Amino acid sequence: MARQIAAHQLRERDSFVAKLYFYYSTMNAGKSTALLQAAHNYAERGMSVMLFTFRLDDRNGGRIASRIGIGREAEKYDAATNFWESCVPYRPACILIDEAQFLTKSQVRQLARVVDEANIPVMCYGLRTDFRGELFPGSAALLAWADSLPELKTICCCGRKATMVVRVNANGEVEREGQQVEIGGNDRYVPLCRKHFSEAIATGVCPGWNPI
Repeated sequence: MARQIAAHQLRERDSFVAKLYFYYSTMNAGKSTALLQAAHNYAERGMSVMLFTFRLDDRNGGRIASRIGIGREAEKYDAATNFWESCVPYRPACILIDEAQFLTKSQVRQLARVVDEANIPVMCYGLRTDFRGELFPGSAALLAWADSLPELKTICCCGRKATMVVRVNANGEVEREGQQVEIGGNDRYVPLCRKHFSEAIATGVCPGWNPI
């Protein structure tokens, strides 16, 4: 019986086909929460995972942390990280990447190779567009290369689905120019629907901004 069970498990493993996932959204849609829940699900089953977050995002001491108060230690990645070399030798059951919008195009292709050649699933979580409504390079590459593109949803101040994000200064004024990569939270970024995003960019006034 034990040999039959082992053989069945081996067949299941060999027939498993990994995928590259990109869970995208605007700000405050629960991306980190979803990532941590996925990691917990693997851990419950005794399966190892590797977690990564962007090195420049030090708001939580380099940990992946959710607004609801949960968190977990993670490896740090930057443009020099080679995911094939960093992950494949350890044979994790899954690789989970937070702030995936900051991946380079080359790194997205590395992750696709991890999926296709090592058969390890990769789950990326990140923003689709920046404060100007432009795609991040990493997000653009993931939208092109990922097998699955689930959208995580949140709402605008008007109740519509928020699909965009604006950056504001300390006075709540909308910023139209600046560096694409600037780490910040609710004090700097506000999720909006397309209608209110367009109005905010045109007028410089952010609806629903709350500095608290």
